Amino acid sequence: MSTLPQLEPADSIGAVADVLVQTRKTLGSVPNMAKAMANSPAVLKGFLALSTALSGGVIPAPAREQLALATAEYNRCEYCLSAHTFIGSKVAKLSPEEIEHARNAESSDPHVAALLALSDAIARGRGAVDDTVLKTARAAGVSDAEIAEVVGNLALNILTNYFNILADTDNDFPVVTPHEQN
Repeated sequence: MSTLPQLEPADSIGAVADVLVQTRKTLGSVPNMAKAMANSPAVLKGFLALSTALSGGVIPAPAREQLALATAEYNRCEYCLSAHTFIGSKVAKLSPEEIEHARNAESSDPHVAALLALSDAIARGRGAVDDTVLKTARAAGVSDAEIAEVVGNLALNILTNYFNILADTDNDFPVVTPHEQN
């Protein structure tokens, strides 16, 4: 059971109701994560703002989903892994093979593979990466804008991973469990 209540739009008033209406407009629905985040309208507004800003960036939606899958797998967030597997397959049209590759921070597309490797290195290094990591990314054609957006997407995904792990958000997507880690 969730450790934070999941606030229903129909039962909400004031700032909570307003941000849940905005969530439906932005996402097309109000997933359980948003209902739990609504306990602090500021957190939900922050999530929506960063998500919306990054959706207008240079990294395309399928690659953003692959980044989200890699981060969810690394952080062992079942909710986000489930959500991004669903969105990745149904909306971003990623193949099952690419979804599986992304969970391992890999891709058959060399450019996306470079984005995933960079994101993975940043996450594992807690922001500190060796100069060779950036040189390798740039050699694969990763732009400065993409480097900045990899950090932004990583921050967004860590926010949702940690939030959903802490909140033990009730999963409203087909469940995908993280791989066993050695």
